[in-house]
Amino acid sequence: MAKTTIRRKRGAVAEAKEVAAKLSPRDKKTMGSIVGLADGVVVAAEKRKDPAVDIPARTLSNVRYSPRKGIIEMGNSTNRRQLFDLAQAKAYMRTMLVASGCKKLLLQGKSTSLRGMYYMLKHTIEGTKENTFDDQEESDTIIEDVEVLLGSLREELHLYAQKKGDLVGNIIINDSSYDIDCSRMGSGGYGIPSIVEPEVIKLDPKKCDAKFVLHVEKDTVWQRFNEDRFWEKQNCILTHGGGQPTRGIRRMLYRLHNELKLPIYCVLDNDPWGYYIYSVIKQGSINLAYESQRMAIPDVRYLGLRSKDFERCQLSDSVKIALNDSDRKRAKQIANYPWFAKKRDWQREIEKMLKNDFKLEVESLISKDISYVTEQYVPARLEEKDWLD
Repeated sequence: MAKTTIRRKRGAVAEAKEVAAKLSPRDKKTMGSIVGLADGVVVAAEKRKDPAVDIPARTLSNVRYSPRKGIIEMGNSTNRRQLFDLAQAKAYMRTMLVASGCKKLLLQGKSTSLRGMYYMLKHTIEGTKENTFDDQEESDTIIEDVEVLLGSLREELHLYAQKKGDLVGNIIINDSSYDIDCSRMGSGGYGIPSIVEPEVIKLDPKKCDAKFVLHVEKDTVWQRFNEDRFWEKQNCILTHGGGQPTRGIRRMLYRLHNELKLPIYCVLDNDPWGYYIYSVIKQGSINLAYESQRMAIPDVRYLGLRSKDFERCQLSDSVKIALNDSDRKRAKQIANYPWFAKKRDWQREIEKMLKNDFKLEVESLISKDISYVTEQYVPARLEEKDWLD
């Protein structure tokens, strides 16, 4: 029986090595980081020391703006998580549990959703009534900790979120070895996946005729641009993020800009939330500052909607949406962001909106004409180079 057990263990090790040998270069790097994390536990145990990890603090106080790079970056502050500290032991074990789950995905060459990872790891600890995780929010937080601890994108850990956002335009994308002609996707467009890394999505400059990317905030606006075939008339790529863009959307925009050298223009609502979406695309997210170098696009430009458009486009009072206290507070916060604070044009823009005391959605332009935004507004802004930077 003992010999059989030994043979089985050796067989499992050999199988694991065989699978590991098939890992992509990116997966091998990620696997190395996970193994290094585990080795740290072994080294600490051998030295009779308390196993611990130092996780960069994901807090506003540990975030700074780099004027030179034009992006938000994470600082050097860390939080130590120790196994033999009763206040930290649970979080420490959860960190190792998530890392172990990601290693399993890498070895199997499979991916799962954040929800899937939660159920993969959720169980009651033997001999207790304690669960590893009680809800998904707990596991999602630890996943973010593991990302920043390993210096790996969530997608590099083979984890994905809900797909959100679409693309249409003059480009052929290779998705999982299949060529997708995004000019022939009909009314639905190409659904941008959560994982858009080079091993999954390949972009070839020779298969892209588009001259720029137009990113709009919502699906409803995107549908108007697509139905009017704006992307064909203007020779561009048209995307949307269904509101706040997911990481997959931001990574796709980043790659289109950096790998294919395409300018990115945004058409967003004239409200604090539209401004914030632009800020996240341009400088990065405060909550995900550790990802800015692989997501933020400092050169992106804000094409509209603008606070002056109520008068410029001669809109009626019926399209006004009154600002509430939350809107006003958010607008002032955004005005004080370091990346907006010294930009006179942005200060004027926000001051004008506050003075107006109302906000405007892109859809408000439909009150002029169903295709006013696609046939007049955006073409005019592009021709006049009338945008905010």
